[in-house]
Amino acid sequence: MRGDADQSFWRDKRVLLTGHTGFKGSWLALWLESLGARVTGIALPPITEPNLFDLAGIDEVTDSNLLDVRDAAGMAKATRNANPEIVFHLAAQPLVRASYKEPLETLSTNIQGTAILLDALRHLTGPRVVVVITTDKVYQNREHSRPYREDDALGGHDPYSASKAAAELVVASYRDSFLAAKGVAVATARAGNVIGGGDWSADRLIPDAIRAWEGGAALFVRHPAAVRPWQHVLEPLWGYLRLAQCLWQDPALAGPYNFGPHTEESSTVREVITRARSAYGKGEISWGDGTDGPHEAGLLALDIAKARSAVGFNPRWTLDNSIRHTLDWYRRQSAGESARALCQADIADFEATPQWPQ
Repeated sequence: MRGDADQSFWRDKRVLLTGHTGFKGSWLALWLESLGARVTGIALPPITEPNLFDLAGIDEVTDSNLLDVRDAAGMAKATRNANPEIVFHLAAQPLVRASYKEPLETLSTNIQGTAILLDALRHLTGPRVVVVITTDKVYQNREHSRPYREDDALGGHDPYSASKAAAELVVASYRDSFLAAKGVAVATARAGNVIGGGDWSADRLIPDAIRAWEGGAALFVRHPAAVRPWQHVLEPLWGYLRLAQCLWQDPALAGPYNFGPHTEESSTVREVITRARSAYGKGEISWGDGTDGPHEAGLLALDIAKARSAVGFNPRWTLDNSIRHTLDWYRRQSAGESARALCQADIADFEATPQWPQ
């Protein structure tokens, strides 16, 4: 069950991708298109300007539907029209700090939106595999040094984390009550913090740095000592592709999976942004003391043993390599190079990189 995303498997597969207008969704749409899949996208319009969806022409490689996942009638119609075999659910309100400002919006999108999608899918005969993307923040964070495993307790201090933990329960309920009996293999994917070119979201470390440094301002870092499982966006996306292939072949693999770096690659915010400045070649930094803004977890790491053994997931790029690719992407795109070509080049480079030893 180990190996790369298999082009012969993905060719002509009908894939429904929610959240295709977002950062991760745009990258996944391009990768699926390169594998020969027929991709239908469902999402709201992009929320940032600039954004990767427009710059990379994602509407040209997908059947793009601009739709709110909380629109039950619209989702039922769109999923019927797509008649997917494989579903990746990425549509979400994805930001912790935004969830403090708009808690009800976050809860309804991430919980109700997930339930509406799954309810639409249970009335179809085509789906074989559903992968719902949640987050590494679904765990009840006890600030201990042991990486979290898939059977650890769920929790959520902030509305975003709580919404994703609740979505995990919704997914398990629909799988056990409806979808498993129909032969649909359903899994959740809990990914660590991702970086990569084309993200212009607010309150994310690298996008904030790019905005500050391109404008000649100092980047303010709120929590420099916070530890996170950083990884390039292509790492978990490759994990999602492998997971879907394996679920197709063996539905008994359904369940939750962590996708992150090796434990020793988890790093502090200070380490990441210091390396990013070095890769970028310039930039001032103002270090906070961890007291600015609402509560954020200080320590978070993931145990990826299950994904390694069950679906053959193993990281490829070190943190330094991930940062180098990310900052190089922004530099070259700002200089006028094609966003789509830069993504395609990173995908090709990633596919050519061997996995780390087990």
